[in-house]
Amino acid sequence: MTVCVIGAGLSGLAAAHALAARDVDFVCLERAPDVGGIWRQPQAGERGPGYLPLHLNTAKQLTGYTGFPMPDSFPLYPRHSDVAAYLRSYAEWADVLGRVELRTEVESVRPDPDGGWTVVSRDAQGVTTTRRFEHVVVASGHNTEPVLPNPLPAGAQSFAGTILHAIDYRDGSDFRGQRVVVVGLGASAVDIAADLSRHAARTVLSVRRGLHIVPKQLFGLSLDEIANAPWWTRMSLSEQRAFVERSLHVARGRLADYGLPEPDHRIFASAVTISDEILSRIRHGAVIPRPAIDSLERRRVLFTDESVEEADAIVYCTGYRMAFPFLPAGWPAGPDGAVELYKRVVSPDHPGLHFIGLVRPVGAITRLVEAQARWVARIVDGDAGLPSPEIMRKEIGGYLRGVVDRYGTGEGSSIQVDVVPYLQELRDDEENPYAA
Repeated sequence: MTVCVIGAGLSGLAAAHALAARDVDFVCLERAPDVGGIWRQPQAGERGPGYLPLHLNTAKQLTGYTGFPMPDSFPLYPRHSDVAAYLRSYAEWADVLGRVELRTEVESVRPDPDGGWTVVSRDAQGVTTTRRFEHVVVASGHNTEPVLPNPLPAGAQSFAGTILHAIDYRDGSDFRGQRVVVVGLGASAVDIAADLSRHAARTVLSVRRGLHIVPKQLFGLSLDEIANAPWWTRMSLSEQRAFVERSLHVARGRLADYGLPEPDHRIFASAVTISDEILSRIRHGAVIPRPAIDSLERRRVLFTDESVEEADAIVYCTGYRMAFPFLPAGWPAGPDGAVELYKRVVSPDHPGLHFIGLVRPVGAITRLVEAQARWVARIVDGDAGLPSPEIMRKEIGGYLRGVVDRYGTGEGSSIQVDVVPYLQELRDDEENPYAA
């Protein structure tokens, strides 16, 4: 076959549709029992981040695929089960389900000496299959390996309650009547704390570092609509920051007034946390903010401000590590851990290896992965070419320098993109000067 697509979530399905539209021969390998990626509710025995209160943080009209909008019956921010059903409907509409091999895990992807790639996979019966492809498209996402603090707080070994990561959290009713500490201030932390506060006897939110908390809408517009508006894109970064910071001050005031640490960075210098609920739950006394955990003693949690809480469970919402265990160690990262891809898609040193969805925008990702997928399909089909590895590395270096200036260093920083400028970059490749 020409192409192996790894993953059948939002990005993998976009890749499958783009390849099918050009009659490219491909197969899509997905280790889960169905398509849908992180939006599919994990079944018994599966680990996955599809907790019950999970909803889109981006508006449905900008999160749906081109030509296949989300149904009118969906709310503006659909819940995970709606999104999972939509993704399966999209796969049926795009007529790609027959190309998806479910319950098939990719064990290794290795370049061949004479060009092309060897992919080894294993199905649900344990049968191993080895196949050769001209191209490999990795669309397995970047929320791969759950990360817990290393080391855990002093006394963790003796903690008498339950310690878990957000990946194993399902529903607040599982903790009914318990005292729970949630650690973190990212998207999953605020979702889970708000959910727990309706079931647990006491919900505490432990926050080490302040992040900007932004509501899903400002001035009656979803954040996606604002990010896509011409009046917004005409602003410089400093003007955008000033506008949002003033708007947030009017909408919610200072985070310190809620007992949360103020961010040590300006907005858009790090990921933001989107939530309509968490500040309200804090104001209503349903969620109690605390600083970082200092140590644990049996069922006692001691915080850095010397306050103490009794706890039956601790839920660490401390993120994920990017990992591609089927690729050679380190790919696609450079020596310093930053992802090194031309236009955030193409590996300059490994011809035929492409990544779709390995970006982190402030806003909906769907249009970006569709544009990435169309570009990759054109490359595969011979309708578009690529510059020399030297030119690609130069583009990567310029991009990463800009990222460091704005976001600092770190694994997640190297995949940050601004939606409209990046989308324009990809659209420019529709008339690629290196077209074949």
